[in-house]
Amino acid sequence: MKKPQKKVGKVKSAILNWLGVPIELTDGDFWAQYYGTTNSAGQKISEKTVMSLSAAWACTRLISETIGTLPLKLYEKTSSGRVEATNHPLYPILRRSPNASSTSSTFWEANTAAILLRGNGFSEKKFIGNRLVALDFLAPSRITAQKDSQGELQWKYLESNGKQRDLKQENLFHIPGFSLDGKWGLSTISYGAAVFGSALASTEAANKTFERGLMPTTALTIDKVLKPEQRKEYRASIESIGGAVNSGKTALLEGGMGIETIGIKPSDAQLLESRNYSVEEVCRWFRVDPSMVGHGGKDSNWGTGLEQKLIGFLTFTLRPWLTRIEQNINKRLLSPGDQLKYYAEFSIEGLLRADSAARASFYSVMVNNGLFTRDEVRKLENMPLKGGNADVLTVQTAMAPLDSLGQATDGDRARAALSDWLNKGEEEKS
Repeated sequence: MKKPQKKVGKVKSAILNWLGVPIELTDGDFWAQYYGTTNSAGQKISEKTVMSLSAAWACTRLISETIGTLPLKLYEKTSSGRVEATNHPLYPILRRSPNASSTSSTFWEANTAAILLRGNGFSEKKFIGNRLVALDFLAPSRITAQKDSQGELQWKYLESNGKQRDLKQENLFHIPGFSLDGKWGLSTISYGAAVFGSALASTEAANKTFERGLMPTTALTIDKVLKPEQRKEYRASIESIGGAVNSGKTALLEGGMGIETIGIKPSDAQLLESRNYSVEEVCRWFRVDPSMVGHGGKDSNWGTGLEQKLIGFLTFTLRPWLTRIEQNINKRLLSPGDQLKYYAEFSIEGLLRADSAARASFYSVMVNNGLFTRDEVRKLENMPLKGGNADVLTVQTAMAPLDSLGQATDGDRARAALSDWLNKGEEEKS
């Protein structure tokens, strides 16, 4: 998605209209979204080429799939706390199925990936009357916006069949990513073109090096001028033994021909080091620890080391994205009246489901401190409710207020009264 472009001049607009050429098709930024831009490393940078980098692919999948699999619910504020607003029309759209062709998981995966790469996520709100019934994901690369003569934004969307249609701004659900103006998210692909281009260039160089059987570029020398047909024969002979597959064959040089190296050896070019550095640079753009996308190192990736990395990933990487999505849902999908009573929130406890020990410890702390009942824990674990005392908040009896120390409890007083009554009965008998 590109920012709104400047208004086209009257003369140019008139000529383009006379020729029947849409104004947006003359904009270089518009076509750059489809065909990419070229950076200083000579690589074409587009969504397709960036995602061909394993580090960019892994970072995008890690963040978008994690967010897509977290439970997203709508809550209602009540005098006794919050409850799930299962009767609100927005609840099934957020929780189960945003539209007829997507699940909640795939929908938020696509939106998060769009924000990560393009800087903006777009969906179209569908209504029946005044009731919101669906959210259809829109590819940011197919959306254009331009100002009309009154300065109002006009939105257009290019369908997969090549037809363009108008979009109403009030029907757009827009989630901007990291922004400098508070309105439009910045494209990671555009701003990180230099880093991604260098990574693509190092990958291409490595592929060509392996294609040549790890041999540097060489030149054949001879002390006489060859005829055109002789040059063709020599080149065909060398090509037949070239490449990694045929690198074991021995070259036969005739007529006093010699061979010289004119390229840089992979070790001298520090090819492996540059590729490792590229992975770290790509991960830095997505704020992901390289070890979380399979980039090995000497640091510990298990035990307490992994635990701390997961906490850092949740705090510094996921939390800003989750908050951004939650706030935009509350602002753009709820009416002003509903915003006073309802709010959307991701349940990050879903990240604990893969760690049974951490989940059990969390539940134990919540129950022992009177924050969860046992039935609430059973509900989270998809177990049948027991009712009765299982739905009563309890605390450890040792954790009593200081001002109650030395005071008799209700149970103590009841036992004392029973003891007095029994003793009185024995006295009357005697």
